[in-house]
Amino acid sequence: MIPITEYAGRDVAIYGLGRTGLAAAKALQAGGARVFAWDDGDMARATAEAQGINVTDLNKRDWQKFAALVLSPGIPFKFPQPHRLVRLAETMGVPVVGDTELFARAVQALPEKGRPKVIGITGTNGKSTTTALIGHILKEAGIDARVGGNIGTGVLDMQPLNANAVYVLELSSYQLDLTSSLKCDVALFLNISPDHLDRHGGMDGYIAAKKRIFRNQDARDVAVVGIDDPVTQSIAMGRKRPGEARVVPISAEFGLARGVSAVGGYLHDSVGGQALRVGDLAMADALPGRHNHQNAAAAYAACAALGLSPGRIMAGIRSFPGLAHRMEKVGEIDGIRFINDSKATNAQAAEQALKTFPKVHWIVGGKSKAEGIAPLEPFFDRVETAYLIGESSADFAKTLDGKVKVQQCGTLEAATSAAYEEARKAGDSAPVVLLSPACASFDQFKDFEARGDAFREIVKRLAGEAEPPKAATG
Repeated sequence: MIPITEYAGRDVAIYGLGRTGLAAAKALQAGGARVFAWDDGDMARATAEAQGINVTDLNKRDWQKFAALVLSPGIPFKFPQPHRLVRLAETMGVPVVGDTELFARAVQALPEKGRPKVIGITGTNGKSTTTALIGHILKEAGIDARVGGNIGTGVLDMQPLNANAVYVLELSSYQLDLTSSLKCDVALFLNISPDHLDRHGGMDGYIAAKKRIFRNQDARDVAVVGIDDPVTQSIAMGRKRPGEARVVPISAEFGLARGVSAVGGYLHDSVGGQALRVGDLAMADALPGRHNHQNAAAAYAACAALGLSPGRIMAGIRSFPGLAHRMEKVGEIDGIRFINDSKATNAQAAEQALKTFPKVHWIVGGKSKAEGIAPLEPFFDRVETAYLIGESSADFAKTLDGKVKVQQCGTLEAATSAAYEEARKAGDSAPVVLLSPACASFDQFKDFEARGDAFREIVKRLAGEAEPPKAATG
């Protein structure tokens, strides 16, 4: 835990008692603040109370006494409209902050020589893999790397601040919207495509939230920016530059005169102006596909910015075990590979998986995003059969009509069983059953992790039911 002493002896309101809210409450209490926490959910309140957090209905408190409102990132801050408690806080002149802002202020309060390094990673897709990969590379190189934020450990649940540590933070647009003091030694903006637009008032607001990762950087810092989409390309190339930081472009589509590129299956470093082939990405088993090669290029650039040698970085890339729920192989039965890509909660993320395999039995569906799966039409020829699950089934069936063979399955269990049976009959040389839903999970599961875990368990059951290979006869 990172104790937050900024509000010692003062009253602080916390709204939202999920992972980040609980961590913020404990960190503030440890730092001497008087915490008043609330969540509309009975279970969340009970969990907080069981952990020693003072739970009280914020709707009935005197807001003139609060020094701040700590808002969980999942609660509307500005759009579609501010939550009623946000409006109340603003009316009473109470600052609204998030857990990452508390972390950032704690870092900035330290003497400059006593501050840890901070690497921040954002983007629409690939940020979790890139965050985990950077953490892995640094740890393999013997560096005290602490990974968290929007992935795994909440930022205030991480180990106390240490000048010799590197904090590697995945940052969502929701978190960045609530953050103004964060200064990243290395800030990564991987890519952008439409997502969460209702929470940011449209695409311009979404881009602006992501660009906040560059806020407070100066000429000593590094901004690693993808150039494989028009928006991030315009940032890297200068029309919307990220402040004073030194920009390192990265790409998985273009060879770069200056930057880091992953083309032709190899990673190239030309940051210094002279191109150096630093490694064969085919040796990184857990990073298949162009999108993962972009992630590798970004991680390489970030670690190189901290002074790691190409050899050490490539050793970490090769030994990376992969990220759960992102292109994760969870089993193989009768030569059929089962790939868990449950973290693909929008069409752009699912596109990366469809690009990776020449032919798939595709499990798709859930709580659809605005664009649905229509943007994936160029890749429908890679789909042997689509197995539809969740509330999006009817809409997706219309999109796929006449283009892809479809089975309406409803549940993940039914879809996985049907895909397994069809894959056995298809006779393909390397059959793949791919869970890449292109949807949020909330219609049937608590989150994408729960969906991926369920898929893994279903595959285990299928493996137990499968007939063992017949012994060869001579």
